[in-house]
Amino acid sequence: MSLKTKSAPLFLLMILTFVFLSPICNGDQYCKFARKNDECTKVQGMFVFGSSLVDNGNNNFLVNSLAKANYLPYGVDFPLLEPTGRFTNGKNVIDLLGDHLKIPTYIPSFNDPSTKGSKIIHGVNFASGGSGILDDTGAVAGEVISLNQQIRNFENVTLPELEEQAECNSKESLKNYLFVVGSGGNDYSLNYFLGLVNKNITIQDFTANLTITLSHQLKRLYDMGARKFVVMALYPNGCSPMARARNPNATDCIQILNDAAQLFNTNLRTLVDSPTLQMPDSTIVIVNAYKIIMDILQNPTPYGFSDTKNPCCDVGGTGTLCKKGGNVCSDRNDNVYFDGLHPTEAVNNVLANKAFSSNLIDEVYPTNVHLLSKV
Repeated sequence: MSLKTKSAPLFLLMILTFVFLSPICNGDQYCKFARKNDECTKVQGMFVFGSSLVDNGNNNFLVNSLAKANYLPYGVDFPLLEPTGRFTNGKNVIDLLGDHLKIPTYIPSFNDPSTKGSKIIHGVNFASGGSGILDDTGAVAGEVISLNQQIRNFENVTLPELEEQAECNSKESLKNYLFVVGSGGNDYSLNYFLGLVNKNITIQDFTANLTITLSHQLKRLYDMGARKFVVMALYPNGCSPMARARNPNATDCIQILNDAAQLFNTNLRTLVDSPTLQMPDSTIVIVNAYKIIMDILQNPTPYGFSDTKNPCCDVGGTGTLCKKGGNVCSDRNDNVYFDGLHPTEAVNNVLANKAFSSNLIDEVYPTNVHLLSKV
C-alpha cells in the first residue's frame, strides 16, 4: 500500500475533526470575526447612544463643548490610569456590560479619528454628554451631539464601513449587536426645567412627546437592521448632589425631578409593551436604573456604600462636574456619586450586574441582558 493510500484515513479524520469542532454559526461575516477568538458568541459588540452616563469620550473632540470629562480626577481608577472622557472615576456601565459579554476591547468613541476599519467590528459609542432625545436639549452645555445626530452618524458613516468590513448587508450583521440607548435625563434637567420649552406644555405632554420621539428613533435603528435593544431608564436625578445643592432648603430628594423621571420610565415600559411600535422579531430590554439606584440610596450598607449624598470630587460652580485637578475622596467605593450627577464605578458595577443577570422584572424588563445576548 502506498504512503498516499495509508494517509487518506488520517486526512479524512482531520477534515471531520475541523468540521465538527469548528464554530458553527449562520455563515455571515459576524462569524468570521468571532472565529478570530475560536468561538462563536451571540453578541459581537455594542452600538451605544445617549448622554454622559454612557459617553466614553466623544465630547473630548468637540471644541465648544462644556460637558467634558477629559481631565483628572475623572478616570483616576480607569485601567489606563488616565482620563478618557468617561464621567466617572473608572469604568462606566457600558465598559462593565462589555466585560460581562466578553467583548475583547473597550467600545471606541465615534469622534476619535482612529475609530475606523477593524476597530469598529466590536461596536462604536456615539453618546455625547449633555445631549438628549430632543435636538435642542443641551444647548446650555455648548456643543453636544443630539440623539438624532448620533443615529445619523451611525447610519451615514459607521454602517457603510461596517458593511464593507463584514462584506455583507446590515440586516445580516446588525442582528448580532446590542444597541444600547441611555438618553432622556438631560431633556428634563437641561431643557424642560430650565424653562426652555413653551410654558403652556405640561410635564405629561412633554414626557409623551419624549417617549414618542424615542420610539421613532428606535424604529430608525430597527429599520437599519437592529434587533437587540437595551434601553436605560432614567436615574433618580432628584437625589443627586447637584439637585440637592440647587435646593439648599430641601432635606431629601427633589421630588419634582424624580416624579418626572418616573413618569418617563412608566411611559417607556408602556412603549415596549405597545403593539404600535411595529418592530417584529426584536427584543427591547429596559434596565430600571431608577429602582436599582434608589435601592442603593435607601439601603446602602448591603451594597457597601456609606455616603449617598456627597460628591466624591470637588465640584465647580455649577455643582455638576469635578474641578480640574481638584481633590477626590480616598475610597471611591464608599461613595454613590463621583461628581454632582454621575455615579462612581462601584455603582456602575451594581447597575451592570443587575442589567446582565437580574431575574426581577422590576429591575430588568422583560428579561435580562444575558438572556437577550443568547437570542
